[in-house]
Amino acid sequence: MTHRFDPTSLREYDIRGIVGKTLGPADAYAIGRGFATHVRRAGGTRVAVGWDGRVSSESLRDELVRGLTESGVDVVRTGLGPTPMLYFAEATLEVDGGIQITGSHNPADYNGFKMVLQHKPFFADQIQSIGRMAAGGEWDEGAGTVTDADIEDLYVDRLLQDFAGPAFRIGWDNGNGAGGRILEKLVKRLPGEHHVLYAEIDGRFPHHHPDPTEEKNLADLKALVAEKGLDFGIAFDGDADRIGAIDGEGRVVWGDQILSILAEPVLEEMPGGTIIADVKASQALFDRIAELGGTPCMWKTGHSLIKVKMAETDSPLAGEMSGHIFFKHRWYGFDDALYAAVRLIEAIGRLGGSLTALKDRMPALVNTPEMRFQVDESRKFEVVEEVLDRLEAAGANVNRTDGARVDTPDGWWLLRASNTQDVLVARAEAKDQAGLDRLLAQIDEQLALSGLERGEQVAH
Repeated sequence: MTHRFDPTSLREYDIRGIVGKTLGPADAYAIGRGFATHVRRAGGTRVAVGWDGRVSSESLRDELVRGLTESGVDVVRTGLGPTPMLYFAEATLEVDGGIQITGSHNPADYNGFKMVLQHKPFFADQIQSIGRMAAGGEWDEGAGTVTDADIEDLYVDRLLQDFAGPAFRIGWDNGNGAGGRILEKLVKRLPGEHHVLYAEIDGRFPHHHPDPTEEKNLADLKALVAEKGLDFGIAFDGDADRIGAIDGEGRVVWGDQILSILAEPVLEEMPGGTIIADVKASQALFDRIAELGGTPCMWKTGHSLIKVKMAETDSPLAGEMSGHIFFKHRWYGFDDALYAAVRLIEAIGRLGGSLTALKDRMPALVNTPEMRFQVDESRKFEVVEEVLDRLEAAGANVNRTDGARVDTPDGWWLLRASNTQDVLVARAEAKDQAGLDRLLAQIDEQLALSGLERGEQVAH
């Protein structure tokens, strides 16, 4: 038996698609067969499987499990929950890998698979190999067993194991995502007063899109914090591996700003530690890490790439603009928004007790959101190379870590190709609006020289 995947579904960091169009149960079965074959060839025998609350998740789960067992791997089903709960299961149970069925922060008609093999991310060519194995039907055969493990309470216990934060009045927005049950258990055990929006897990996301990195999705949380006069608010994406936050005045605390707060207590305990952030992060973050005595490291965007870099540099903490926060310090090194929330409460307490005051002290910079616009898949990497060549020929100050990040007297701008979509990503940051306008003009000039212009905003 052989199987062919839709070419758009095998991504850099995961497998993802629109259910019924580019992804379906037959794909789930083939993923199970291929992943199980990888596990067995690496000497493993057991895999943990978790799933989110999307309408399609259970049917995909059943076919995934069938594929895993028919290639001879035993399956431990860890239940409906957030992606980091599956990562926790993979890190602590006697298993050799894990798969979470989740559409993450994508719209309700999407779903996908995030994979871990022997405590390391399963990505890039490993994902492509799932496609190659399926095309040739090159799968191991066997007959695995299926058992269930209820790990919710173990996970909540571990989230709170060494918590030492004060009592705050906090608003939470679960956005009907898969973290709902864990969040409800968590807030019952945290000190303070807690108000939770949309805890019910509903894969149709009836209230708003579950992506806290887009400010419009934080409107209900802002209203809650204002109405009840709360200290701050915390929000999660659809599978609770991305965190968003607002202060007591309703101002967004962006992913790089959250990381700068979290870094301070970590660096007190681990002087000189390497703190990693992706190329989209503010220069203010890298400057702040250095000021705190840490070693700032600018790295490529993508949770798998960040995890590999953390292991390489022995980094205690890393993060992305997208709200993925990775703690190795007192944790396992995977991105977990629920754990990041617990640590944020602790850090705010340790740094004076007011997120609003911490936000006030941050440098007043003017920046764009992440600008994402469509470009032909065959051109996206070429365009970035053309831009790099022109900039370097002109003597510009360019960082090539992930695309082109260009420093100028006004600030910096970034142009990079998305690893997962036919999209170019741009961002710019300056000291004032006039400087930002000049940076945007530079981006537009470079795009025009490659025959492109910034088009309409594309979703993640």
